Amino acid sequence: MRVRAKKNQAMSRFLDPSVVSRLANMELKARLIVEGFIAGMHKSPYHGFSVEFAEYRQYMQGDSIRNVDWKVYGKTDRYYMKVYEEETNLKATILLDKSGSMGYSSADDGSTNDSAINKLNYGSLIAASLSYLMVRQQDAAGLGIFDEELQTLLPHRSMRKHLFFLLGELERVRAGAGTKISPTLHYIAERLKRRGLVILISDLMDTPEDVLMGLKHFRHRQHEVIVFHVLDPRELDLDFRDEVEFEDLETTRKLRAEPAFLKNEYKKNVQAWIKHLDRTCKMHQIDYNLLTTDQPFDQALIAYLNKRVRMG
Repeated sequence: MRVRAKKNQAMSRFLDPSVVSRLANMELKARLIVEGFIAGMHKSPYHGFSVEFAEYRQYMQGDSIRNVDWKVYGKTDRYYMKVYEEETNLKATILLDKSGSMGYSSADDGSTNDSAINKLNYGSLIAASLSYLMVRQQDAAGLGIFDEELQTLLPHRSMRKHLFFLLGELERVRAGAGTKISPTLHYIAERLKRRGLVILISDLMDTPEDVLMGLKHFRHRQHEVIVFHVLDPRELDLDFRDEVEFEDLETTRKLRAEPAFLKNEYKKNVQAWIKHLDRTCKMHQIDYNLLTTDQPFDQALIAYLNKRVRMG
């Protein structure tokens, strides 16, 4: 009983964003987050789409015996399945915004929330966890990282070794230049030939109509689209004390102001922006999710997994 309690305490510490954000190994971050509450969600309905062998996995009840490797069975007396590269339920394209604004954390401004992590770290952890989840389920994960333009594009693969490349890119990602979300979305939409799942992780700090047009491009091509809108809590409430000097992380422009005089109007404009994004996404069957960096991001993943379950 004591051992179990200690294990649960350790998991709680690892799931705390302030701890996870300091872990050096991205695979460890993803594994601790995902394996805490997922034990495989589905089996693939696709068979024989490709002759490119990927790896073996153990036979599971309900699997077709067509791909059992009988030579391996003869040597080991165990059933192993041949897994091919295209034998996946879906291809998931994860798009992570690394623009300058994603580098913001209110903890850097002397916020009382000392455990806050910046939006890019938070988004990277979500991307890492989803990548790990997809590969574990034998789905194919691809990764695009962008700021003013697409900086990295890793192809879709379902092999475990591919996961290391994805996590390595996420480990190295740093906040970049300005923001141009729409061109990246349109570019990726034109490149995706097979319908699949597109996941955008961004603070969406760009012209709303341009962002929405890019998202609608994916829907036009019949992709399922999930948006994780990542914001720092101070970006919602402007809860700063005394006079503050605001700096645009992408243009370096600065402005001194008294937040107390701006707060009400600011909050009204931010809520209008969020409602517009949410309403338009719903109209086009895009799953919009607002996240703040003070939320445990495992909650975001649970919401995502619940959505997958509801979809069957």
